Amino acid sequence: MTQIFENYSSPWLNDELSLLRDAAAKFFTTQLAPANERWIEQGQVDRDAWTKAGAAGFLCAEIPTEYGGGGGDYRHETVIMEEQLRAGVNGLGSQVHSQIVAPYFLHYGTEEQKQRWLPKMASGAMVGAIAMTEPNTGSDLQNIRTTAIRDGDEYVINGAKTYISNGQLCDLVIVVAKTDPDKGAKGISLIVVETDTPGFERGRNLKKMGQEAADTSEMFFSDCRVPVNNRLGETEGQGFIQLMTQLPQERLNIAQAAVVDMERALAMTIDFVKERKAFGQRVLDFQNTKFKLAECKTEALVARTFVDQCVVKHLAGDLDAATASMAKYWTTEKQNQIIDICLQLHGGAGYMDEYPISRMYRDARVQTIYGGTNEIMKELISRTL
Repeated sequence: MTQIFENYSSPWLNDELSLLRDAAAKFFTTQLAPANERWIEQGQVDRDAWTKAGAAGFLCAEIPTEYGGGGGDYRHETVIMEEQLRAGVNGLGSQVHSQIVAPYFLHYGTEEQKQRWLPKMASGAMVGAIAMTEPNTGSDLQNIRTTAIRDGDEYVINGAKTYISNGQLCDLVIVVAKTDPDKGAKGISLIVVETDTPGFERGRNLKKMGQEAADTSEMFFSDCRVPVNNRLGETEGQGFIQLMTQLPQERLNIAQAAVVDMERALAMTIDFVKERKAFGQRVLDFQNTKFKLAECKTEALVARTFVDQCVVKHLAGDLDAATASMAKYWTTEKQNQIIDICLQLHGGAGYMDEYPISRMYRDARVQTIYGGTNEIMKELISRTL
């Protein structure tokens, strides 16, 4: 596939990470990508895809080795994520597992919790999920209705969640719940539920517009009892602050995924228009094609440069919520715009499911919605004006 930025290298990249990139590219291309069509048909990846990824060292790369992880940092997670997406393997929800769920345990878990869950997550023996969204709340986390009411040494959880990534295959889920329903955001706590707990029930594996190989589920809690020591945080009511602290990394991750998809769409479209002929010449030779691709390449490089700057800030602990929101909002909008142009340049072929650009068009649409809608991103940015 065409390399669209021949003379650009991310400032955070080094030789070690380049070797990791090569290994990840080989793993996802040879070990997982061949099963992608079947996973799309069945609506989820095979469970052993997780253990394969764990055995190869591609889960929980930034978790310390003492907890079974790779002992790296966010750069290592980034390299793995980029190569997974370049291989077209977006059904394995490792971004949620490794870059969202595992860091909650690392930052807020007790030593016992870290030792209990992180090694199994790193090996793929346990798959992680986080249950924020509810049927009537969406991005409005302060008004969730799921409750976790203390009864002695246990929490009794009641409520429903929806649109939960990894929901069908997960073995443990971080549940965002109200431990004090009268306190609004200050009454929210994060409670970990292992999915074999009585009172927990999985709902449907939801059919989606895109990302068909990624399992996305409803979850129900009916008098689901878990020990009080399954709470993340020393005291109740810390959940909302924990969520707000971790969301910038999630939004940066979504922005990075958007950039990878822009680059992938451009590369495959450049290859396509070089080969496809119309009216006696290559499609690439039409001025409209060249100008459109020139615009897209410029915007993709701007996006890559901006996101790389955000990665550098994040590694230094300086990435603020507003900047992460800018990255998530702008790159996902551009992702959808650029893929739309690339599909158009494929002509009728772009509408056919056998061409990857068709699936990329559908898969991209959710990027402006999850992780906080882009409207919420603009609200967060506007508070800094």
